[in-house]
Amino acid sequence: MNRPADRSNPHRPALNWRVLGLLNLYRVLVPLVLIGLYSLGGGRGIAVDSTRLFFGASVAYLCVGLIGIALVRRRRPTADLQTAMQATADVVVLMLLLHATGGVTGSLGLLLLVPVGSLAFILPPRSALFLAAVAVLAVLGHTIALELDGRADIAALGAAGLLGSVLLTLAATASMVAGRMRESEALVRQKDVDLANLAELSQYIVHHLRESLLVVDESDRIRLINPSAAEILGDRQAVPGALVGEASPRLLYSLTAWRRHERGDGSPATFVAADGGRVIQPHFAPLGGAAPGPMLIFLEDTSLMAERVQQSKLASLGRLSASIAHEIRNPVGAMSHAAQLLAESAAIGAPERRLTDIIRANAERVSGIIDNVLQLSRREGTKPTRLAIGEWLDEFIEEFSVTMQVPETDMDLGGALADAGLADGAPDIEVRFDPGHLRQVLWNLCENALKYGAGSGGPRLEIRAGRLNPSHRPFLEVADRGPGIERAAVDRIFEPFFTGPRGGTGLGLFIARELCQLNRAVLLYEPRPDGGSVFRIVFSDPRRWAD
Repeated sequence: MNRPADRSNPHRPALNWRVLGLLNLYRVLVPLVLIGLYSLGGGRGIAVDSTRLFFGASVAYLCVGLIGIALVRRRRPTADLQTAMQATADVVVLMLLLHATGGVTGSLGLLLLVPVGSLAFILPPRSALFLAAVAVLAVLGHTIALELDGRADIAALGAAGLLGSVLLTLAATASMVAGRMRESEALVRQKDVDLANLAELSQYIVHHLRESLLVVDESDRIRLINPSAAEILGDRQAVPGALVGEASPRLLYSLTAWRRHERGDGSPATFVAADGGRVIQPHFAPLGGAAPGPMLIFLEDTSLMAERVQQSKLASLGRLSASIAHEIRNPVGAMSHAAQLLAESAAIGAPERRLTDIIRANAERVSGIIDNVLQLSRREGTKPTRLAIGEWLDEFIEEFSVTMQVPETDMDLGGALADAGLADGAPDIEVRFDPGHLRQVLWNLCENALKYGAGSGGPRLEIRAGRLNPSHRPFLEVADRGPGIERAAVDRIFEPFFTGPRGGTGLGLFIARELCQLNRAVLLYEPRPDGGSVFRIVFSDPRRWAD
């Protein structure tokens, strides 16, 4: 981090060099002006007692200025040494000019005000007063010498005393003002250092936090982002200075909707990470009171949160399933059996048979719910295995089509083999998944696609496999061309016991996602642009497989 400046050093090098440079310019201009005034002659010029001394001192002062300009440009010797040299030259040369023009009554003593005041501005207080005192003593001594020689009167002593008091007052004032400026400058410099340290500390904390966060300004431009957030949004696009919309259009949509308070429940919509394998929930926190203003955005990986609560859910489901199995299964079985016997009776008519069919159908539905809950709560631990997705799909599709009696016209399977890399002898794609779990998940998705994908006039079921860009994670997706899922229900389709307009147990998608999470995979839903639904299984990253 930055360190505060040394307050014990009263000098400000940059300001010192600027003052010395301006003083050297003053030393160049003064001799030229004096020589010009002398050349006017008569009452408009300068009265000179010794022409040779006047011109010699003027040329000497001009040379001092020119040499000083060269030394200031070279920054050699040091500013302190040049200050002492120039102060000495000012007192000596200006006193020679004062002597050549008849003393302090010639008004050239005022030339001492500029160098004394300027040098007092950059010198420490004691040195400034010492310089002014030397100039005052020089003026008084010269005036007394002229009076003893008979070349000055008592009025010259008054003028010398007045000039001396002005020089001392000017030096004291300039030194005091310079001291105040130095204190203010030191305070401002310290504040700048503190702000820089706080900025570095904030950046360090942000970059080393496990949480993924970024800061955007009022124009939706990224100002600060840590590595984990950059990985979620995409390392190439999510950089400081980039627009949020360029890195993640879905995040920009959520941010805009949040600012406009379009979502009444206050929870922004989720989006899929750049690697395609994680569902991200953004959280927004405004910085400052401006609207719109800077925004702090936290990106929460919902899969991590799901893993933390999974054990609790399974424990609750286990207790629930045990109660259901003992308290409901037997009565439901008795009702189903009684309805079956009643339906076989010849004494009942068609209306009564329809009622018995309703009883049997709902009894089977309740039994299905019980079986699903028991299957979820009693399942054994996952046994992930490396599977060649192309060969595995061949076996699954053959079994599924025979079991479900699916016509070839209802299934589009060409994309599966091509995207899986089997076309033209290309190498197969490997995934790491429990074969039994994968069969159960894919069977459920394909069955739903056949159930809800009717009425489109084309294949009701499409299976595709491939790799995501840019993460290269394997995926397997099932798509249909049905009516799709209502937008209001998208966030709830993976909840247990949530059923759509067409009924069902409400556990199929929930169990499918749970099985995917057990195998470090993700089950995602996306609406199809031209109508329908896409359910995508994103398998674990092959680079992180533990052999």
